[in-house]
Amino acid sequence: RPFILSLIFNSARLVFTGRRRDRWTMCDQTLDYFVGLAELEQRDAACLSWSHAVNSSSRLEEALSGPTHMIEGDVLLRGCNPREPIMAHPPDTDSDLALRQWLLGVRMHSKGIKLDFKSLEAVAPSLVLLDEMLVEPSRPVWVNADILPGPGGQTTPLDPQAFLSAVTTLPTDTVLSLGWTTHWTAGTDNPGYSWDMVRVMHDICGSLKHPVTFPVRGALLAQSFSQLSWLLQQSDR
Repeated sequence: RPFILSLIFNSARLVFTGRRRDRWTMCDQTLDYFVGLAELEQRDAACLSWSHAVNSSSRLEEALSGPTHMIEGDVLLRGCNPREPIMAHPPDTDSDLALRQWLLGVRMHSKGIKLDFKSLEAVAPSLVLLDEMLVEPSRPVWVNADILPGPGGQTTPLDPQAFLSAVTTLPTDTVLSLGWTTHWTAGTDNPGYSWDMVRVMHDICGSLKHPVTFPVRGALLAQSFSQLSWLLQQSDR
């Protein structure tokens, strides 16, 4: 079970476990999928491209017709009827794109997906849709949630035990992206990830059978390097 670090720089994201023969490495199944489709020439995560915040019909059309390998969208439960999972990021509570439509579009293309859950109540119905609509065992599927308070975090994280009890029913090659709530302010002395934060995360996910990635704020990496390096070193890969 690998531990993976995902760095977030504004809207960009890099995902890697470390250097191996001058290539960035990540979970085997994701890279193997795109190498097998001849969409990557080598198993190098730095060559993998992402479309982020694909939360509207226009953004989905753009992402599906473009060259990116992985599509990421935010999921919450619609705040009015019909109560169903939709693609939206708070403070938005509605969208022109439901998760069902999103998955219908994705399954016609060879894209990997990442679902970023913004509410716990959206998880169970979303997993039902995922099981019904994406049946290809090889397609990369990542599920994300902020499950712990992190540096400067101002939003309430999803309950870790409730989230993990739901998503660990997914196939064991599904990547679990487990993060901290964070906040960063330019021009101030922003705290990094503390030892307590990374130790609690390890206690939570150390026994998981799925690949795990930790999405962290890139601006906080320098002051958190020792803590995050320790966390990655706890992996058996």
